[in-house]
Amino acid sequence: MSKLIDAIQNRVLVSDGAWGTFLQQKGLQPGECPESWNITRPDDVFDIAKSYIDAGADMIETNSFGGNRFKLANYGLADSVYEINKAAAEISRKAAGDKFVLGSVGPTGKLLLMEEVTEDGLYEAFKEQSIALEAGGADAIVVETMTDLEEARIAVKAASENTSCEVICTMTFDKTVDGEFRTMMGISPTEMVEPLIAAGASVIGANCGNGIADMIGIVKEIRQANASIPVLIHANAGIPHYHDGKTVFPETPADMGALVNDIIAAGANIIGGCCGTTPDHICEVCKVVKS
Repeated sequence: MSKLIDAIQNRVLVSDGAWGTFLQQKGLQPGECPESWNITRPDDVFDIAKSYIDAGADMIETNSFGGNRFKLANYGLADSVYEINKAAAEISRKAAGDKFVLGSVGPTGKLLLMEEVTEDGLYEAFKEQSIALEAGGADAIVVETMTDLEEARIAVKAASENTSCEVICTMTFDKTVDGEFRTMMGISPTEMVEPLIAAGASVIGANCGNGIADMIGIVKEIRQANASIPVLIHANAGIPHYHDGKTVFPETPADMGALVNDIIAAGANIIGGCCGTTPDHICEVCKVVKS
């Protein structure tokens, strides 16, 4: 049993919050590669990671969400996959101390359905990224914000077969008019469970797309399909809306904290934030969990 899985057996763990909005606050420009900051502005990336550790998080992610060769090629950085991802993990490792580091792996943006990429091409890209994240000090690989079950399955398989890291996988669901949860590709929480476990995931769950209230329903559905697999939830600070030309996330830290006990009761083992969440949100989650 790994240290992460062992820790989950004993208590609920708290993860970190949003990264993208923090990078923008620090000056990330439209069209600029966020992952390039691991090389060009590592101190700013470190500050973000450390802010979540200071808020009480038990684990932090890495600034590597778009660090696969397909995404980096858009910035002319396809040959820098190893350097960028290894640096991402090293920065979070430095900030985390004895806490856990989750190497962030996002979708490639290429669709198997449209034959924009092959299964082998996806596997090699995720393998390359995962190896680099482990080399930089990641304890686990978190494959996240997935909508295509096959891409998610390939990413999990690549990470589990080529690293000694625990592998986490979260998909992103939207609530339908009928009150059901589906990814953009039509996958339900129930449908993702067994294929991801079979591919090598030790933890599954959901991130983005929903505030913590709707995440409760997603956790319950996962639990109906599998009563024992650890579940990670990274909820948005509510559903965003535009106000005065800016994207606003409505849920306050207190709003998020008020539902933490409910999502624990539903069966979540790790709770953190996604878009719009801040160290203040994570601090509030920590207070509820530790109380």
